[in-house]
Amino acid sequence: MAKRLKDKKMRTRNHEVVLNRSVGGDLGINIFLVIMGLFMFLPMLYTVLQSLKPLDELFYYPPRFFVRNPTLKNFTDLLRLMGTSWVPFSRYIFNTIFITACGVAGQLVFASIAAYALSKVKFPGRGFFFKLIRYSLMFSSTVTSITSFIIISSLGWMDTYLAIIIPAWGTTLGLYLMKQFMESNITDEMLESARIDGATELRIFWAIAMPMVKPAWLTLIIMSFQGLWQSGSSIYIHSEQLKTFSYAISQILATSIARSGAAAASGVIMMIVPIFVFVISQSNIIETMGTSGMKD
Repeated sequence: MAKRLKDKKMRTRNHEVVLNRSVGGDLGINIFLVIMGLFMFLPMLYTVLQSLKPLDELFYYPPRFFVRNPTLKNFTDLLRLMGTSWVPFSRYIFNTIFITACGVAGQLVFASIAAYALSKVKFPGRGFFFKLIRYSLMFSSTVTSITSFIIISSLGWMDTYLAIIIPAWGTTLGLYLMKQFMESNITDEMLESARIDGATELRIFWAIAMPMVKPAWLTLIIMSFQGLWQSGSSIYIHSEQLKTFSYAISQILATSIARSGAAAASGVIMMIVPIFVFVISQSNIIETMGTSGMKD
């Protein structure tokens, strides 16, 4: 009898036995997630409210969370300041879009090909190379900045787009996520069947592997996009015509405390695009993060 009662409290899903949660447990988890979601949303809400505050409210002490007299003057001031720049702001925007597009595309291509080779192609030293990739995740860009500067300077890439785009192609976090996702979602039997049917390795990669890991490469695109879109000043770029929108905004707003309102408005503008890209692909990010560290 006791065994039957125990069996009733369990169900089978994907050949795994998992415990049923009670209605109260599900409700408690949902309430907790809602509270945490609202807590994480507060910084974004505060940024928006700051952009709507007049200057006198921006300098209140202690600071106030909500705005009493909302205004759009901060945004109009920002547009006016952008119009006074001796380099057209359209140039800064072009630089940002060009660097972001090339960096994202290159990282996606190289990370996907390398991940496919590491996960599905057996060759000597595969495990050693993957260990190097994992170890590289422990080092921040600050630690390797001197080495990176020497390499980029030796290659003659200083003051060019290549100084930012090429290093973005070699980011190892995206490669790690892609490799783990491919191992978990693509079986060797499926690839072997394609080889028996006469498909080339390139066709297998493009027509079979890539569609099956769509959540992973969408996540990679978003992660790379966010980093490159918000890239500001760079020690490799000296020419004003090659600098990004984020850098131009920071330079204009750093000259006077009276431009604090415009600075708050610029924070909203820089935040909108990454948030929009993230929201439309958040389900793929969650699936990738939940799968990349798992093994069957």
